[in-house]
Amino acid sequence: MENTVLSSLNKKQRDAVLKHLGPSVILAGAGSGKTRALVAKVIHLIKDHNVSPKSILMITFTNKAASEMKSRIGNYSLGFIGTFHSFCVRILRIEAENAGLKDNFVIYDDDDQTSVIKSIIKDEFGKRYTPSYFSNKISSAKNQLLTPVRFLELFGSYSANVDVGKVYAKYQQQLKENNAVDFDDLIMLTVQLFRKNKSVLEKYQEKYRYILIDEFQDTNTAQYELAKLLGGKYKNVTVVGDFSQSIYSWRGAEITNLDKFKKDFAGSTSFLLEENYRSTQKILDFAYSVISKNTTHPILQLYTKNTTRGDDITFYEADSDEEEAIYIALNIENLSKIYPQNQIAVLYRTNAQSRSLEEAFLHRGIPYMLVGGVRFYERREIKDILSMLRLIVNPVDKVSSERISKLGKRRWADFKRFYDENKDEVGKKETAEFIEGAIDAVGYMKMFDPDSEEDFSRIENIKELKSVALSHPDLTSFLEQVALVESEYFAGEKKSREGVRLMTLHQAKGLEFKAVFIVGVEEGILPHARSVDDVYALEEERRLFYVGVTRAKERLHITWAKRRFIYGRRGESIRSRFLEE
Repeated sequence: MENTVLSSLNKKQRDAVLKHLGPSVILAGAGSGKTRALVAKVIHLIKDHNVSPKSILMITFTNKAASEMKSRIGNYSLGFIGTFHSFCVRILRIEAENAGLKDNFVIYDDDDQTSVIKSIIKDEFGKRYTPSYFSNKISSAKNQLLTPVRFLELFGSYSANVDVGKVYAKYQQQLKENNAVDFDDLIMLTVQLFRKNKSVLEKYQEKYRYILIDEFQDTNTAQYELAKLLGGKYKNVTVVGDFSQSIYSWRGAEITNLDKFKKDFAGSTSFLLEENYRSTQKILDFAYSVISKNTTHPILQLYTKNTTRGDDITFYEADSDEEEAIYIALNIENLSKIYPQNQIAVLYRTNAQSRSLEEAFLHRGIPYMLVGGVRFYERREIKDILSMLRLIVNPVDKVSSERISKLGKRRWADFKRFYDENKDEVGKKETAEFIEGAIDAVGYMKMFDPDSEEDFSRIENIKELKSVALSHPDLTSFLEQVALVESEYFAGEKKSREGVRLMTLHQAKGLEFKAVFIVGVEEGILPHARSVDDVYALEEERRLFYVGVTRAKERLHITWAKRRFIYGRRGESIRSRFLEE
C-alpha cells in the first residue's frame, strides 16, 4: 500500500487521505488531482482500516465521473458509486411502498414534464404562460424541498406565484396518477422518506458508514440535506470541491453549503490541495489575480512545480466580432501545427457568440465541433421508441401514450396489440427484442426514406439505440439508465475526436485543453448584463471566467471587441472589468 497509492500523492493529498474518521473538507483547486486523492482515500479505508467496501458510498455529479471512479478503484465493489439521482432511484425502488410509490414508477424527462404542464396550463390559463416558466419554478421549489403547500405559504402573496402553486399541485397529482416522478422528485422524495421514517434512515446510515461527495460546490439544498441525513450518525463524511468553480446557482447550487457543512458537522478538518498538475505558472498567476477579487468563498492560490513558466497570456482587442473571429481563426491555423485540433478550445459566455466564429472557421476550412445541439435522447425518433418501451413497463403513463397516439390511429392500434402480447414479458425478454418488436409492430421504419439524408440519420440513431440496449438487456434498468443520462448537462462523450472545440464556459467545466481562447470578454457579456447589480451574481460571473482560464494547460488567449453584432443589433463594447481589475 505504502509503495502504491500513498506514495503517489503529494503531502497535502496524503494528509487528506490519512484522515479516515470524522468529517473532512477537501478544497481541491483546478487540476490539483482531487480524483486521485478521492480514490486513494477509498483504497486506504479498505486496505489499512479494514473498512468493508460495501459500507462506502461515493456520490459524483455525472455518470462519466462515476465510471472513472469505478475504473480507478478497480476490483473493489463499493456499496454505491454514482450520481445523487441514480442513488436515489436505487433507494426509491427498494423503499417504494414506504415512499408512497409503486416500484415500477417511470422517470419523466424535460419533454415529458413540458407535456404534462402544457395540458395543465391549457385547462387553467389558456396560453398566458409558457410551460418552461412553470417547470423552472417547480424545479426550483423541489430543489429547496418545498411542497406545493409550503411554496404557497412562503410565496403566495404574489399572484404569479399563486398560479405556480396551482400548477405545481396539479402537476404532482398528474405524476401520481401516471405512476411517474421527475428528476427533482428523486432526491426530494428520498429526503422526505428519510425524514418521516426513522427506521429506513437508520437502515441506510448503518449500510453506508463512509460517505464521499465529489463536486460539493454544486450541491443544492435537497442534495445537501440528503448528505446531512445519511451522514448524521457516524459523521464519516468527506466532501470535495472548489468553490472558485461554483457556477451553477441557476440550477440551484448553494455556495453556502460549505458553511452549513462546517456547522452541521462540527469539528470537520479542512485540507487545501493547491498544487496544480495542469497549467503553467503564468496561467495560474493570472487565474489567481482574477478570482482573488471574490470575497464570499474560500480562494486557493494554485502553484505548479513545473519549472517552465510558459508563454505569456495573449490579450487582443479587435475592432469587431468579425475581426475577433478572424484573429482567432488565424491563430488556430498556426496552433494546429503544434497541437491536435481537439486540444484547442474556444470558449464564450453565450451560445449566440458562436455565429461569427463558425462563419470564420467555415471560410478558412477549419474543422470544428460545436458542443450542443439536439441531444441523442431528445431526438424525435428516439423519444418515440422510448415512449413505446415506457408504456410496456408502465401502461398508465399518459405522456408516452399521447406521444405514440400522435403517430396515427393505425400505429396506435398496432402498438396496443403489441403491448397486449408482450406486457407479461418484462424481465423475460431483452430490451433489444422489445425495440425490434415494437418497431416492426407499428411499421415505424416505413416512416423514413433511406435515400433522404435526414431520414438516414434518423435510421442511424435508431441503430445506435439498439446498441445501447445490448448493454442493458433488462428493460427497466435500460429505461433508468436512459433517464439518468438525459438528466446530465452533457448528453455524453461526442464520438468525433476531430476539430476545434467550440462551447460555452459552462460546458467547459471539467475539461482541459492545450490552448484556450476566451472570447468576448466585455462588459455586458462577461460579466453578463443581468449580473452586474448583484454581488453574488457578479462573483459567479468571475468564477465562470476563472473556470475558463484554468481549462488552459499551455496557452491562453483573451479577446474582446470594440463593436459587436449580437442579439440582432450592433453595439459599442468595453473590455470586461475582470481585465481592468
